[in-house]
This record gives sequence, structure tokens and C-alpha cells, in this order.
Amino acid sequence: MPAVTVANPLVLPRVTASVTARARRALRVVTAPAGFEGEGFPVRRAFAGLNYRDLDPFIMMDQMGEVDYRAGEPKGTPWHPHRGFETVTYIIDGTFVHQDSHGGGGVITNGDTQWMTAGSGLLHIETPPEELVMSGGLFHGLQLWVNLPAKDKMADPRYQDIRGSGVKLLTTGDGGALLRVIAGELDGHEGPGATYTPITMIHASVSPGAEITLPWRADFNALAYGLAGQGFAGEERRPFGMGQSVVFGDGDALTIRAAESQDSRSENFEVVLLGGRPIREPMAHYGPFVMNSRAELQQAFEDFQAGRMGVVPAERVPHVHPGETL
Repeated sequence: MPAVTVANPLVLPRVTASVTARARRALRVVTAPAGFEGEGFPVRRAFAGLNYRDLDPFIMMDQMGEVDYRAGEPKGTPWHPHRGFETVTYIIDGTFVHQDSHGGGGVITNGDTQWMTAGSGLLHIETPPEELVMSGGLFHGLQLWVNLPAKDKMADPRYQDIRGSGVKLLTTGDGGALLRVIAGELDGHEGPGATYTPITMIHASVSPGAEITLPWRADFNALAYGLAGQGFAGEERRPFGMGQSVVFGDGDALTIRAAESQDSRSENFEVVLLGGRPIREPMAHYGPFVMNSRAELQQAFEDFQAGRMGVVPAERVPHVHPGETL
């Protein structure tokens, strides 16, 4: 880990917060419980135990793996519906194949992201490719759910395939961290992902002992999640590490520091940083549907059962990246 990197971060554009910026305090640290999803692949429920007021506009996030599968072990999900939100699937190591009932889909691997706007509804499947099932191998990724405001919940479904090579790479003033801007912007640098709800999503690799202080929009919330290693959140240096989420308070600067020594599996402190403008609307969430009321949830179930979200395609999507040919 990770798939997208550079040999010398000092060649990258540098970002730093203003010396007059108001630091965000680390208010809470929660540990993600472990569980299983789909056909039985292991996940950590990153936001379990956090109040939706702290998460808004985010709904949930699963860390998928990290797991080193033996031959025959890789698993995915069966066909399932979605309505009313967007899913962001970020693959750090390994490969996942996506397909939906609207003809969308593709392959994401090693630093790629697939942004799926479920909107008015679709059927969806995520599976490891056959070659990974046969051989086994390392698999590690994230899936984030981003809420849609009421006015956009019935938008047409769409996909954004974000290749790892298209992610905006930045560093800090001293080159002590590699920052991958997947969506939104950081200090005027735009990531490739476009969302209905304004958000920022960053994967940071922080060198042992290094500290990063980043400018952060004051109208956004701020969350951090440890993917690997150990470190500290906020100027007060609140400890957190792999499998733990941090909720930050108000302000316009965010600080993360890596511990002086890291575990042998990862030489850096790997962290996902998330921020978004809260929607502040009623949310009704049940299973694969995220709406504004119980009545809208009931309608979603009825539409799914009536086949209004599409049907399972007869053929599976070819394992081809955008831009490649069969």
C-alpha cells in the first residue's frame, strides 16, 4: 500500500494552512467494529457509533480488507438495489468488477475509484474477477456512501471512473506527506471526482514523525479514518490508528501527525480525510435505500419489487478499463 505514489514528493505542488487559521479540535475517536458484507468479505464499519449530525453528508463507510485471500476465497456481493445516494469505491490493492442494470460498470484496481450515483435507482453487483478468485491475492479498499439532497435523490444514475493516474497529487511544505485528492479541492487544487453534494476526499500517506496541517473549508465537517499505522489528530495530538475514526470540531485547518515508528506492514501512517457541506435534511435510511421519509422508503421498496429499478443483465461486463479495447 498504496498503489498511487511518487518517488520524491518534493516535486509536487505544496499545500499548507495559513498561520492565522483556526485549528479544528479532535472531538471524538471511535473504533470500527469488524463484520462481513455481501457474500462474506471482511469489513470494518468505519462510522459505527457516530451521530449522523457529525457525519452529514456522509452516511457510512466500510474498509474492505485488508485481506490476503487464498485461491478460491475472494468474494463480492450479489445483485442488490440502491436509491437516493452515491457510492464511492476506492481500491487500494486488488481488483473489483462493477456492473449495473443501466449498462454501467467497469473494472477498478490499484488506486482507481468508481463513483456511482444511484439516484432514482438501479441494480448493482460488485465481484472480484475470475482470475483473482482462482489465484487469490491481496485485496484492500473503501466504500463510502454520500447522501444526496432531496432535489437530487431521483437524478438519473451515472458513473465516474477515476483512474489512479488521474488523482491530483500534492505534498506538504516539508514534503512529509503524499496527498491524493480524489474529489473536491484542497488549497485550490481540484480532484477529479464530481459530486452533487460538495465534499473533499483525500488519501494521505504521512511519513513517520511528520505532521501535516491542511487548510479546510469552514463550512465543511471534518473526519479522519486510519487505514494503516498509528498517529495523532489535532494540535492536541489525540491518538488514533488503523480502524479508528476521528470527528473534528469547527475551524479552518486540520492537523494530523504520524507516530515516530509505524508497524512493519506499512512504513507510513495511512489516513483518509473527509469533509463535506452538511445537507441538514431529514434522512430515512434502511438497507440499500437512503431517502427523506418513511413513505419514500416504502415507495423505493415497491419500485424495486416491481422491477422499476431495472433487471439483471443477461451478460456480465467485460473486464476492460475505459480507453482500452477488447
